Amino acid sequence: MRAGASTLLVLMAGCTSDFPIVRPTVDMAVAVGIGAPIVYHTDARPVDEPDETVDQLDLFTAVRLTLQNEPRIQAALSRVRIAESESRQTRLLPNPILSVSLRYPESLGKPIIDAGLAGDLMAILQRPRRADAADNKLRAASSEAVATMLDLLTIVQEHYVSIQASVELTRVLQGRLQTIDRLLKIARARLAVRETTQLDVATLEAERVVLETEIADQQLEQQEERLALSRLMGQPSGLANWRLTAWASPASVHPIESDWVRAAIQNRPEVQARRWELAALGDELALAKFAIWEGTNVGITSERDGGWSAGPTANVPLPLFDMGQAKKAKARAAIEEARHKLLDVQRQVIEDTRRAYTAFTSSQANYLRVRDQLLPVQKRRHDLAEAAYRAAQTDITAFFLAEQELREAESKLITQAKKATTAFIRLQRAAGGPGVAAKLDSAAGLNPPADTTRPTTGPAIQSNDAPANK
Repeated sequence: MRAGASTLLVLMAGCTSDFPIVRPTVDMAVAVGIGAPIVYHTDARPVDEPDETVDQLDLFTAVRLTLQNEPRIQAALSRVRIAESESRQTRLLPNPILSVSLRYPESLGKPIIDAGLAGDLMAILQRPRRADAADNKLRAASSEAVATMLDLLTIVQEHYVSIQASVELTRVLQGRLQTIDRLLKIARARLAVRETTQLDVATLEAERVVLETEIADQQLEQQEERLALSRLMGQPSGLANWRLTAWASPASVHPIESDWVRAAIQNRPEVQARRWELAALGDELALAKFAIWEGTNVGITSERDGGWSAGPTANVPLPLFDMGQAKKAKARAAIEEARHKLLDVQRQVIEDTRRAYTAFTSSQANYLRVRDQLLPVQKRRHDLAEAAYRAAQTDITAFFLAEQELREAESKLITQAKKATTAFIRLQRAAGGPGVAAKLDSAAGLNPPADTTRPTTGPAIQSNDAPANK
């Protein structure tokens, strides 16, 4: 009996592959381009984290606090821990089954004792393949966690840019309002000496109300963006009245679209996750080929009927009804579905990258066109119209039109800058993160090796002003 038990234990100690090294927190840091890995918290964080921003919030701090405090990132890391536990579970040997029976003869003699020790043979033989499947699922979960982090990184960057644009647009509108107030004062003085008409005064007063309405709308939009950013940073109850840093122009990006697409296909975690899922399904198909023998167990049994006797035993299913064909067909169909999903993700990644690249190049060109061509012309026209009106050479109409078109040009500059910045952020996301984008640009010699821990923002618009609602 001892020899049989030893044989069973040796059989159960089949070798498996080494446990995979998966470091999603490090992969997240590499994708973002920061030095230190993201910390995983086993306990839920407080509803409101301590406020570390003081009075001014830069983009790097906003990103850091989001990656540190956002519960969706922590939940994604927890799913990696779950997959890791499942992978470790597949490496554990199945517990042997001990069976004991006691029978009494009719003559009331000594009882007959049957004892057996058995183990699931197929579970032991399939253990390496099951471990491979679980390992691939673990890698897929890690890639999905990185994708979740990149999505949240994009969201926090876009919120920050939206606040910058809203602050700047509010500043422009307030400047226009001050101009209208000065002109309204002049118009009322002229009306008192009958040098102008009520129409000029009414036109300026109406424009003043329109500007006040637009400023109020911008302040509301800005506050909504601030509240969203505050929640992402782990401070949903915070005042969210920080000042923002200057909005710097992005450096030139790598000019070859195909290189961006190639980098995206190689580095996007969504593609990597689909590939690992496909590999796991391949392992499950290999396991399904032996489904017919599931439930097979081997062991040793012994009996005492006066004296002890022992010998090997085996329980094997008879494949009379279920030949395992359904499980194999299901496994093949799952692989076919995974192939189609992988293709769909690859095509979507290519489209996302090309869309973001086209949007960035187009909006950047429009931004430069407005800044260098349209805005100087409109400003010169506005100054000439204002001088003519102050000198009483024209009525308010010419100046009013010049004022309107200058305001539209300034607003268009902000809008194009925001579009270019958003497209730049999305291009980084499409390539697999700011870290990947920085390497691509550095390889082309476009950007010097600078501080890659600080995500780049958008075209140059100064937005150091305190928020209007502060």
